[in-house]
Amino acid sequence: MRDLTPREIVAELDHDIVGQADAKRAVAIALRNRWRRRQLSDELRAQVTPKNILLIGPTGVGKTEIARRLAKLVGAPFVKVEATKYTEVGYYGRDVESLVRDLVEAAVTLVRGAERERVSEQAAVRADQRLLDLLLPAPPHQWNDPDTPEAAEAAERRQRSREKMKHRLDAREIEDREVEITLPGRAAAPVSILGAGNMEQMEMDLQGMFEKIMPKSSQTRTMTVAEARPILIAQEIDALIDPEKVSQAAVHLAEESGIVFLDEIDKIAGDDGGGRGPDVSRQGVQRDLLPIVEGTTVTTKYGPIKTDHVLFLAAGAFHRSKPSDLMPELQGRFPIRVELQDLTRDDFARILREPRASLIRQYQALLATEGIELEFTPDAIDAMADLAHQVNQSTQNIGARRLHTILERVVEALSFDASDRTEKKVVINGAYVLERLEELAKDEDLSRFIL
Repeated sequence: MRDLTPREIVAELDHDIVGQADAKRAVAIALRNRWRRRQLSDELRAQVTPKNILLIGPTGVGKTEIARRLAKLVGAPFVKVEATKYTEVGYYGRDVESLVRDLVEAAVTLVRGAERERVSEQAAVRADQRLLDLLLPAPPHQWNDPDTPEAAEAAERRQRSREKMKHRLDAREIEDREVEITLPGRAAAPVSILGAGNMEQMEMDLQGMFEKIMPKSSQTRTMTVAEARPILIAQEIDALIDPEKVSQAAVHLAEESGIVFLDEIDKIAGDDGGGRGPDVSRQGVQRDLLPIVEGTTVTTKYGPIKTDHVLFLAAGAFHRSKPSDLMPELQGRFPIRVELQDLTRDDFARILREPRASLIRQYQALLATEGIELEFTPDAIDAMADLAHQVNQSTQNIGARRLHTILERVVEALSFDASDRTEKKVVINGAYVLERLEELAKDEDLSRFIL
């Protein structure tokens, strides 16, 4: 993991996310506190727990993006889940412990990726040796006495041939030569238990048991050296990686550095009276979340994982409910609350201009594949920002996601005709934007459905 100061974290987030300084500062401090905790003595370190954060704000203002960029920034295992997908234990559906298993899977992917990079050079050398063995197979007969002059001469000839072949292989001169390689058969079909909504661990155990019992078939295929090389490298990488070491490292990484983003938490905040209808398990999901967020041990196929030091970020728009509608015990597990601000007209303009992968840069790159040089004038960007803000005010406020719809409408005709256009430089100005969108924006009924 990278050790960044809070100021550096905020500066990195500023490259991709516009505004929301309070939220960025809160998550930056939470992340830095992890580094500070690692500097403490063992006795005190066990007592320091992360201060979970509740992000409050309307949709499309950057709650999810802040959490995702944060995890990517430091290389921490990250999982984003919707609180509404879980049900109380006893109901059909996923139980909340599965989010911890998802986190461990994300950690395994990270650790395995790091291990792959570490052994990739060694695996490439071993793959080349296997290719040489396939291109120059051993002679069918061996000398009874390897110390005879004939045997020594034959070995020397073979070594010279092998060195010549290796030189040609390194120079990529024999990429079209065909070789036969053995591929492992397909894994057994996933085992599923009908109606087992909360029995994921049993399914994983059964799956592992069947994979051990069932014999692994293999098949031989003929392919070119160029096709065989990546397959052989992948096989050698798998052979060099110790699965047990990966599992242990992944569990430790998830425990110490894992980040869980609980989205739509406001949707499970309901009144205490009720217990009828489709939301019958809302309170149950909150109760099941309590031990996970506070700290418990969850069994996974990679081993038990403690959630005491996992950082939980929860987010919700809280249009129809308030944070105080959550169970008091769950509110206490999220001591830091940050309110994200509605996006202004200037924010929309900055979102189009500033991020490294802004929507404008995305469309320019997409159309550049057709040879089209696309340019947006400053007044075109201002016009799109004005319309996005206007439509958000007059209809549902969906934040920056409104820009996706507006920009797609603006470049729709160009995208359709791009491959047939003779004129390769296209300038989109404010007049063109208004021509494409003004009628829709004026008609509130139309903009409600189309924009």
